Amino acid sequence: MRATLMYGAGDVRVEDVPDSVIKQPTDALVRVTTSCICGSDLWPYGSMSPADSPARMGHEFIGIVEDTGSEVTTVKRGDLVVAPFAYSDGTCEFCREGLQTSCVHGAFWDVEPEEGGQAEAVRVPLADGTLVKLPVAADSALMPSLLTLSDVFGTGYHAAVAGGVNERTRVTVIGDGAVGLMAVLSAKRLGAEQIVLMGRHTARTDLGREFGATDVVSARGEEGITAVRELAGGHGTHVVLEAVGNMPAYEQALGVVRPGGVISRVGVPQYEEAPIGFGSLFGHNIRLAGGPAPARAYIEELMPDILDGTIEPGRVFDATTDLDGVPAGYQDMADRKSLKVLIKP
Repeated sequence: MRATLMYGAGDVRVEDVPDSVIKQPTDALVRVTTSCICGSDLWPYGSMSPADSPARMGHEFIGIVEDTGSEVTTVKRGDLVVAPFAYSDGTCEFCREGLQTSCVHGAFWDVEPEEGGQAEAVRVPLADGTLVKLPVAADSALMPSLLTLSDVFGTGYHAAVAGGVNERTRVTVIGDGAVGLMAVLSAKRLGAEQIVLMGRHTARTDLGREFGATDVVSARGEEGITAVRELAGGHGTHVVLEAVGNMPAYEQALGVVRPGGVISRVGVPQYEEAPIGFGSLFGHNIRLAGGPAPARAYIEELMPDILDGTIEPGRVFDATTDLDGVPAGYQDMADRKSLKVLIKP
């Protein structure tokens, strides 16, 4: 079968690899029908050392179950399923608490050396706890929106939930990538009265307005901080949803959050040390929340709004390719020519 591998920064290849097969009785074999490139894939695309290669790529996919292990009971051959970006058993204490990304037996797809969603097929460990059946056909026009349940919609929603967004909160979203736009959509869904989107790409911020942003601030640094604080009555917003992951984004979040507010981070942090002391968080009673989204916990909650057309998160996909076009898709996303690339293997 064919799959996507990253050999180093800027070096993505689609190659023949051994077919994925059932190895454990809890596995399912899924033929991928829809997947995509994630914004978080761009971090290794920009910095991965060839010494670390090759790495199988892709952690967001929908597909049809081709086979199951003897202990799998919740899905069967022929089912159309979506997989979140971490697999989990669904039974450990963390899964029962809705924190599947900390499952004691699970892991992120990105650390599974022989599997990845940007491929023709995937062996899914812990299939009963991981896979969710979709009540539509594989050729449904809803596929792009349903695919967002595997990561970006669940991640944006997790940011908003962890930040405590409700109808009384003013919200700033930092980042106009797919996760940032899903954070806007999620804040709107939870009733936020004001949503300020910080982004510089007009096509993306225009989509953000359609998703629910009430204001857009394109400036960065102190100019951007001043603009947001003025829009929010002078003190900043109750919640900041940080969807980028680098230090400038964190510093921007510190600048626009109000005393007593929450910074909810879901952009994968590219740093280990950041201001958290008296002069930054502590002295103003600012809380730090977020983390890897337990996307599996949100799928059943979010899916009905997609199925009935209330929301259309799949609009974040602005390009589609087959496997042959995946390397160019990475480059287009890195160059900001594409927001998010859909893959039809």
